[in-house]
Amino acid sequence: QVQLVESGGGEVQPGGSLRLSCAASGIIFSLYSMGWYRQAPGKQRELVAVITSRSVTNYADSVKGRFTISRDNTKSMVYLQMNGLKPEDTAVYYCEANNFAEYWGQGTQVTVSS
Repeated sequence: QVQLVESGGGEVQPGGSLRLSCAASGIIFSLYSMGWYRQAPGKQRELVAVITSRSVTNYADSVKGRFTISRDNTKSMVYLQMNGLKPEDTAVYYCEANNFAEYWGQGTQVTVSS
């Protein structure tokens, strides 16, 4: 049974930082590309960042230079370090695992507000 469990969300002030974590189980983690997506109220889910099985990274233009995705294959974990948070970063953040088959976590809320 595949499980992706996100943690680390919360409420921060503009300019603050958060680190999201996603713990994966039930998959051969090292073979999967891992991604972070987000969905704000009334908007479609969008890609935030992705890290391939070879640790090649790609970011949405809106987060480049502020967010960093990383992975630890020994722990089956993927992380999203978010710095310089803006109110427009407010959304539910989802972890995704992709290797032809696709799996999603339940999401974690990130709220950026003064």
